[in-house]
Amino acid sequence: MSDVAITTLLLVALFALLGSGVWIGLTLAGVAWIGMQLFSSRPAGDAMAITVWGSASSWTLTALPLFIWMGEILFRTRLSESMFRGLAPWVSRLPGRLLHTNVIGCTIFAAVSGSSAATCATIGKMTLPELGRRGYPDDITIGSLAGAGTLGLLIPPSIIMIVYGVTADVSIARLFVAGIIPGMVLAGLFSGYLMIWTALNRDRVPPPDRLMPFGEKLYESRHLIPVVVLIASVLGSIYAGIATATEAAAVGVVGALLLSAAQRSLTWQTFRDSLMGATRLYCMIALILSGAAFLTLAMGYIGLPRHLAEFVTSLGLSPFLLIVALAMFYVILGCFLDGISMVVLTMGVILPTVTAAKLDLVWFGIFVVIVVEMAQITPPIGFNLFVLQGMTGKEITWIARVTFPFFLLMCLMVLLLWWFPQLATWLPSKM
Repeated sequence: MSDVAITTLLLVALFALLGSGVWIGLTLAGVAWIGMQLFSSRPAGDAMAITVWGSASSWTLTALPLFIWMGEILFRTRLSESMFRGLAPWVSRLPGRLLHTNVIGCTIFAAVSGSSAATCATIGKMTLPELGRRGYPDDITIGSLAGAGTLGLLIPPSIIMIVYGVTADVSIARLFVAGIIPGMVLAGLFSGYLMIWTALNRDRVPPPDRLMPFGEKLYESRHLIPVVVLIASVLGSIYAGIATATEAAAVGVVGALLLSAAQRSLTWQTFRDSLMGATRLYCMIALILSGAAFLTLAMGYIGLPRHLAEFVTSLGLSPFLLIVALAMFYVILGCFLDGISMVVLTMGVILPTVTAAKLDLVWFGIFVVIVVEMAQITPPIGFNLFVLQGMTGKEITWIARVTFPFFLLMCLMVLLLWWFPQLATWLPSKM
């Protein structure tokens, strides 16, 4: 059979299994099994056993459940309330005022969470009721939260970065450090848009609350100390070379437990809930990774990645056009798959092409994270849209519409990353 016929058959099998409600990890493994049975001489069972065990027993992957657990612990503490109290006094003079708490809160929580959905839900529980009570309009409040919630994937530690690092064999520590500056720039774009929106809609933004003197602002900022210490301990240990990403994840879990104990919100129930929540989420991710590893192996035996790379190379696309094509590909794919599935499903096929184009794999990792962020707010499978729909009861189409300006800002961020690659490569080069 030709490559086109094989690819068509496997795609039909993939979407048939997904459409029938089969779990994504099992779907990937099933498509790989079909491919190896029909188009390869190697026994599929033997290959699956070896590949699944190898992918699931990776030491590097240990960082993933630890960072997920850290986020679950913080999700159940009073961290969000403390963050709002510490941030609110400093944004009262900015155009947009308390709307910036969405962006700043998500930026800070992203640095201790690693999950877009957890960041969006945690900050949303804090800001949405408060901003609604003070008269801020729903459209810009919910839209800015959906956009800023995606920073959970870009600002380290990041679950997607760990998954990419494992699948692409790239240093996770370097990826973490590379995400810091682009994350700050994207947060700045979000805040800048809020200022412009406020300037054009002054009548929709309520007047400022009581303006605090500088000393009182500093006193309220004490509520930010625990989370700042936790961020510094996790990222500082990586940047200073004291700990690997996996060891830093363990530091983060211990710090989160100490933080929740200091807040007196660490009970046996919260400990058990956080552990079970992290276990359920990681088991889902591990199943997807195992299925994708088997699919990657099957694709290698069939030869599709090599043929695809040869085809793309034969098109003679410049590196810029290749990046544009990949960005469009990931945005479309994000309409149907979650971020982790997108990364693990495509890396085996995309990486040979990216390597042939001589693109830096750390830079490409940051690019992938940003386009996966865009997929988090792309209907119909945008995770952040579902999170906000559950929290607000609004129609998902309405939420997608008010979030669209922030989608465009992420497109601008991709262009900035291309024009100024040092945004992602300068800091890792200083490690």
